[in-house]
Amino acid sequence: MLTRRHLRMKALQALYNYFVSQNSDLAVGERTMLKSTERIYELITWQLAFMVNLVKFAAKRQEENKKKFYPTADDLNPNTKFTDNQLIAKLTQNKDYQRKVNAYKVNWVDEDEMVRKVYNDMRSSSIFETYMNSGKHSFDEDRSIIATLFSELVAYQDFIDYFYEEKNIYWANDLEIANPLVVKIIKGMRKNDDEFALLPTLYNTTGKEEPDEDKDFMIRLYHKTVLKSNELEDIIKNKASNWELSRIATMDVILLKMALTELMEFQSIPTKVTLNEYIELSKYYSTPKSKVFINGILDKLIGELKEEKKIVKTGRGLMD
Repeated sequence: MLTRRHLRMKALQALYNYFVSQNSDLAVGERTMLKSTERIYELITWQLAFMVNLVKFAAKRQEENKKKFYPTADDLNPNTKFTDNQLIAKLTQNKDYQRKVNAYKVNWVDEDEMVRKVYNDMRSSSIFETYMNSGKHSFDEDRSIIATLFSELVAYQDFIDYFYEEKNIYWANDLEIANPLVVKIIKGMRKNDDEFALLPTLYNTTGKEEPDEDKDFMIRLYHKTVLKSNELEDIIKNKASNWELSRIATMDVILLKMALTELMEFQSIPTKVTLNEYIELSKYYSTPKSKVFINGILDKLIGELKEEKKIVKTGRGLMD
């Protein structure tokens, strides 16, 4: 599931921790990076479980309404379309999902206030009203509403973000990675999936010659950036002649080091891909002016490094 951009983000987090720490240890940093990356699936499972509990909460509310002193006709005969959601039923019965919930000890039982808040927002949304009154009930429609409700009402709620931040300091940033993967899992489920269908693996193995190719990419990017740090600093200093390195934002320096490492060490990755990826990362992790600065430095360096044969791309369509 993880894309190369996600892997660059995790490597960037690990490198930032390494370079700002006074007691840096390459091996410890690698282990922390891998553990932090693997825990993204735990965060994904919590988010999926939230949607399961949202449906359970709705069912519980319907049963409570039937017991009102003066129940209405709607209370006694509620529309059960949402509580009978076929996607959630299939997810709940999925053995792989159950294993992950148990392994990660995922439990929203004591967080009714958060679930209630999302439930109330859901009930007042036009998207939900349209779904409930569509006059049909299919697996595709049920899957679509769960993906939409998650994206619109759960994925970026501040109070849910705070909850995760208290559980794991890394999760505040990892939500940007986890949330699209939650949607990917939801949209990837099929009506004919049985209870033994496996959820997607964290690392993408599709079309890879080696199953650990993406994981090894992240580790190698981290290692090479650290080991060549001094050499990379000299390259950056020579091109940023009007700037003392100490005056350049720490994150910008790390992004430049990573980009140069990738340009020179990963021969199968197109130059334009690397350039675009680190400009995009700078938009999220650094200052508003960083993308222009990083783009300018890299643009100048790429030409020179190619002439010096330090950037050599190989493979079909990559020969310069």
